[in-house]
Amino acid sequence: MASSRSDYRLAKGFRSGLEGRIALELESVGITDCYETLKIPFVQPAKSRNYTPDFVLPNGIIIESKGIFSVADRQKHVWIKEQHPELDIRFVFYNSRNKIRKGSKTTYGMWCEANDFLFADHSIPDAWIEEKRSDKKNKKFNKSTA
Repeated sequence: MASSRSDYRLAKGFRSGLEGRIALELESVGITDCYETLKIPFVQPAKSRNYTPDFVLPNGIIIESKGIFSVADRQKHVWIKEQHPELDIRFVFYNSRNKIRKGSKTTYGMWCEANDFLFADHSIPDAWIEEKRSDKKNKKFNKSTA
C-alpha cells in the first residue's frame, strides 16, 4: 500500500509526504481537487539596511576595499548607487582581474566599468587622495552630517 500512496503523491505533484498524506485523508472524506488551487499575490517588504563604507577620504570620496567581490556586494552597490547617486564610491581591489564568478569572462574591473565605478588595485591612487571635493558628489553624506 505504501507504494500506491507514493505513486499517488508523485502523480498529484505534492512537494512532501505530509501534503500527500493530508490529500489522502481529505479524499477519504470526499474532499478532492483542493490542492494548490488558489494563488494569493503579495509584495515582500523591503528591508532597510545601512551601508558602512570602509574609508571616507577628507574630500568625500568613499573607498571600498575588496579581496572578494561577492554577488551580494555587487548588488548592494548597484542599489546604493541607484538610491544615492550623489555618493562617489570607488573600489580598491586586491586584484581587479579576478573573475566575478568561476567560468565568467567578466572581471571585477569590467564590472566596475559597466556600472560606472572607479577602481584601482592594491592601494588608493594618490590622485584620488589629492582630488578636490566635488560640489555635486557626497554633499548629502559628509562626515559632519553622518
